[in-house]
Amino acid sequence: MPTSLAKIGKSFEKDLQGATDEKRLSDIRVKYLGKKGLLTSIRKSFRELSPEERPAAGKELNSVVSKLEKALEEKKSQMELEKGSSVEKGWIDVTLPGKRPPLGRKHPITQTWEEVTRIFMGLGFDVVEGPEVELDYYNFEALNIPKDHPARDMQDTFYVTEEVLLRTHTSPVQIRAMENHPPPISIISPGKVYRCDADITHSPMFHQVEGLKVDKNISLADLKGVLEEFVHQYFGEDTKLRFRPSFFPFTEPSAEVDISCVMCDGMGCRVCGHSGWLEILGSGMVDPEVYRFVGYDPENWTGFAFGMGLERIAMLKYGIDDIRLFFENDHRFLEQF
Repeated sequence: MPTSLAKIGKSFEKDLQGATDEKRLSDIRVKYLGKKGLLTSIRKSFRELSPEERPAAGKELNSVVSKLEKALEEKKSQMELEKGSSVEKGWIDVTLPGKRPPLGRKHPITQTWEEVTRIFMGLGFDVVEGPEVELDYYNFEALNIPKDHPARDMQDTFYVTEEVLLRTHTSPVQIRAMENHPPPISIISPGKVYRCDADITHSPMFHQVEGLKVDKNISLADLKGVLEEFVHQYFGEDTKLRFRPSFFPFTEPSAEVDISCVMCDGMGCRVCGHSGWLEILGSGMVDPEVYRFVGYDPENWTGFAFGMGLERIAMLKYGIDDIRLFFENDHRFLEQF
């Protein structure tokens, strides 16, 4: 065993002289003093010695272990000292700026929410919010969608009970606002909505903003003027609009609103199906039946309503092709906004 310890000692000295960094120093410690190190292997071989030989062998081995540990500590201290002197000699420029922590940014949906709200507030609309867990009455019935109405099939609903659900749009806020506010009224209602739908363009939870304006002598021309101003402020002055006849139970007449494709400037591409147009929202004149639920006289008051998905218009404005990117919280995506 003494011969083995001497060989290990010489090998250790050679390795220690060649160590130039702390990682190499750590590797040397593992090689000689680790659980599977050379000195540990010798200690395991003590079982082959006689009881009389073991005390002396153990004492000699412990002495070698102590010397190696002391040599390793001295080498580590020397490395730290040399590292400090390198700073003093100017090898490291301590005047260089440090790493700045990343700054937070508003989520693109929050930015879209705030921009849309700002535009409509500039057009004279007030912001009103309401509950996300809603009654069937406000979500459907008061919007001229009775329980047996086929339009309910247009929205896959999360029901809590038979009469309580997660709202599928923010239109219930308009009903609640009209119940508590006599005409004239001019509001938008942004917020979260929920539907049983999920793919690259749909999410079980997403955001909508819906608008309502009721006053005397409101016409479809007023609706068109408001939406044109919104589109030009949000997408740019050169963006074109078109209104297509459609159906919504709570508006009559109803219209889908398209804008000239933001990807190809209306020339036709894969995104717009080579039509040059992209749908952005639904709208129409408030159906007189809705007024009867809130106590407005349809003979004296007329109005319009519209609704759009915030994710939808954000995807169009920023050229995003997958709605799920908004909810994955990937910093590489979010930092672009």
